Amino acid sequence: MGAQLIQAVGKGRTLPGLPARVKPPTGSTISNLAPEDQVLLGRLLSEPTDFVDHPDFSKRSIERKLFGQEARLVNARSTRFVEVADPVTDAVTAGERVPTLSYEQEGHLFMRYNYARHQVSEILQQYTGKRLSAVATRHLLAWGYRVLRVRAVVVRLNMPLVLAMVKRTRLSNVDFNEMISEGNMALLRSVEKFDCGRGFKFSTYSCRAILKSFSRVAMRASRYRGKFPAEFDPAMERSDYVEKRRDGEEEDCVDELKSILISNLAQLSGVEQTVISERFALGDPTAAGDPAPKTLEQVGRIIGVTKERVRQIQNNALKKMRVTLEERFLAA
Repeated sequence: MGAQLIQAVGKGRTLPGLPARVKPPTGSTISNLAPEDQVLLGRLLSEPTDFVDHPDFSKRSIERKLFGQEARLVNARSTRFVEVADPVTDAVTAGERVPTLSYEQEGHLFMRYNYARHQVSEILQQYTGKRLSAVATRHLLAWGYRVLRVRAVVVRLNMPLVLAMVKRTRLSNVDFNEMISEGNMALLRSVEKFDCGRGFKFSTYSCRAILKSFSRVAMRASRYRGKFPAEFDPAMERSDYVEKRRDGEEEDCVDELKSILISNLAQLSGVEQTVISERFALGDPTAAGDPAPKTLEQVGRIIGVTKERVRQIQNNALKKMRVTLEERFLAA
């Protein structure tokens, strides 16, 4: 994504999917960013930024209320804000067991999440028709990292809800892991859309979304069963019937060619029979030993001609044998 950003800057255009009103920062600004910063910047500029608005977002004290202090970068070149310790976030990040959040705690988390998305949207709107400056780029990334951090906390706190819903919903025709995957995706979509200002707990909202996702999985599985009633078996994915039949036909053709040669059904001359027998080791199958095919030069020494003459005799004999083979074996 970093290379794509730099190419977009060099050509004076916006990224694919990026509204024409916002231009990427300069190439030097992008090259000074860490690889993970470049990836996040590409996502922020190319993906739509939605948020659930709240009247308190317009208050000047909202940042201090939500994050403990006003947004301030760690240093002039940083893409992270100084973060004040938060008990819930710190506990989840450390992998500790967190009790069920109260309605107020949950609302506080979602206010932080949507305010961070609101700030991302504000920065992009502020630079309508202009190129992002280096300072604006760092603030945009810092708010983007806050979005990701708060979302990760919400998702981790509610992932056990997905497992509980899967255990409650018994679908015999759907794989357990597929339901877990679909439930996790529904949980992520719920985080994006949830409005804490309506007075409901997030679990109430997300449970309905997760159950709907299970219904969609069940419908897809039902349609799949209608088309493919048998279970998938990797051993049956590709049959070797055609290969085995081809091998069998090749063996039969070789046996028939030996019969044609031994019985001289193609009316070959003595020299032609010798050339074919020696060149392709198609002698009498009852003879002792396993003769090896000979080169044109070796056959030429046997019959006393040049190798070019052996080639001519061989081609003429093969034409006769091919006609006889087609009439006796392949035509049948």
